Amino acid sequence: MTCDLGCGKAFPVVCVGGSAGGLDAYTRLLKHLPADMGVAIVIVNHVRNFATLLHEILPNYTEMPVELITECLLIQPNRVYIIPEQRDLHVTDGQFRLRPVSKPCGWPDVITVFLRSLTENWDGQLVAIIVSGYDGDGAAALCAFRDVGGITIAQRPDTAKQPDMPESAIATGCIYFILSPEEIAVELVRIAHSASKTHIDD
Repeated sequence: MTCDLGCGKAFPVVCVGGSAGGLDAYTRLLKHLPADMGVAIVIVNHVRNFATLLHEILPNYTEMPVELITECLLIQPNRVYIIPEQRDLHVTDGQFRLRPVSKPCGWPDVITVFLRSLTENWDGQLVAIIVSGYDGDGAAALCAFRDVGGITIAQRPDTAKQPDMPESAIATGCIYFILSPEEIAVELVRIAHSASKTHIDD
């Protein structure tokens, strides 16, 4: 499939990566975010073998539009995007690109794949949030993500239904903030405000 080229982007993209117990974290986070904060939120839930229902569930917890990602979908602020099952997620020219999963066996690494793509292909502020889930998806990309100026956040393990993923993220030594979902929302609003002010000043 050929995509039309998207224009350059300056707004923040927030990747929220999770798995088992992630729904609790996603809903607690979204309930405390304003609908006009000027960021794109991408939920990368590493479900492999069955269709996600997050795009049907999460509209109950946010006023932002919630979309299941399709090939060449333009990334826009003030929206929540959901990765589909059985796909790796990439970013090119301001659009989402979907590819077959590169790791079909074992623990998924779709969060790691997406974070690396953001690191290489997004000009605006980047935020990575690792919440409840098994294994350590996302951890391998966090140091490089931080090194390009990305902000890294882990859910506080004692607030996660399954702490493996946050604990693996924290163990990298590349996490800036360790917060509950409600505290993460406060920090995201601060980041969004700072990014907006920087963009206006420029």
